[in-house]
Amino acid sequence: MSGADIVLRTKRLHLRELTQDDFRPLCAILQDGQAMYAYEGAFSDEEAHEWLDRQIARYRKWGFGAWAAVRPETGELIGQCGITWQPWKEAEVLEIGYLFRRDVWHNGYATEAARACKQYAFETLGAREICSIIRDTNTASQNVALRNGMTPRDSWVKRYRGVDMPHIRYAVARQGASQEASAGAPNC
Repeated sequence: MSGADIVLRTKRLHLRELTQDDFRPLCAILQDGQAMYAYEGAFSDEEAHEWLDRQIARYRKWGFGAWAAVRPETGELIGQCGITWQPWKEAEVLEIGYLFRRDVWHNGYATEAARACKQYAFETLGAREICSIIRDTNTASQNVALRNGMTPRDSWVKRYRGVDMPHIRYAVARQGASQEASAGAPNC
């Protein structure tokens, strides 16, 4: 069990920073070709290490990133969910991303974690808008975004692993954000 501090608590999950000790449990997701179909397949050990290192670097740089989603009663890592800055067209946007082990799919964990991340983005980070950028073929993740109160806003083709992948940006604005925009509040 990791000694990392808990960032968020939901009814059934704790979200905490990933540590190097999470490498093997994280590989249960990142090296599962079916779980990673939206990324064009399973990651190698090297790619999984790069993924984990990138999350840890994000905590130092931004104070947030993709967090380990663990069962509080056991500390078992069953997924990850968090907030990152992601490129979108000519800008960077705050995004909620989520990946869970296949054996826990269809239990509402992704929606539960994503909702907690949306609240964190609005209340803690002061974001006016938060989004989820989802491959056009990833219906399950699109449904999570819809359950998180997001709607499709626009699309863009990203190139990853040599493949052109159409993506849809689902987004939701914080209540009152449109009035703040005219008052000069920072846009996240």
